[in-house]
Amino acid sequence: MPGTYTQILLHIVYSTKHREPWITPDLAERLYPYIGGIVRAERGVLYDIGGVADHVHLYVRWRPDETVSSLLKTIKARSSLWVHHTFPKLAAFAWQEGYSAFSISKSQEEAVKKYIAGQAEHHKREDFKTELLRFLRAHEIEFDERYVFD
Repeated sequence: MPGTYTQILLHIVYSTKHREPWITPDLAERLYPYIGGIVRAERGVLYDIGGVADHVHLYVRWRPDETVSSLLKTIKARSSLWVHHTFPKLAAFAWQEGYSAFSISKSQEEAVKKYIAGQAEHHKREDFKTELLRFLRAHEIEFDERYVFD
């Protein structure tokens, strides 16, 4: 075969350190496009991004020649540095150590985008911990709840 063709679609979720509510609407308005630029610089595609004060959801297409962990390491490092430089009052801002990534079928794209867009309304009914545990169970990911949250 002369080329490599992939469609690696991921719904990625990660929170601020200790789920601190750092991401205000004003910060999100600038942070989300910045994260999109990081994904593009790493040769991925950010289809959607959203979240609430303590966590972020990304819907991305990722490349087959690089790991998801390297993408998240880069996103977190560069965006934290940017927050610290751009908003000096947020010197304590940090992301959690880990992340969750779920494979998505192209047929589920609209559902994922709708879910991400509805985060503010969704989190009036369900907190981040409950949401993440629900995702882990729905995707049948083995985990020990003692180690899911910092």
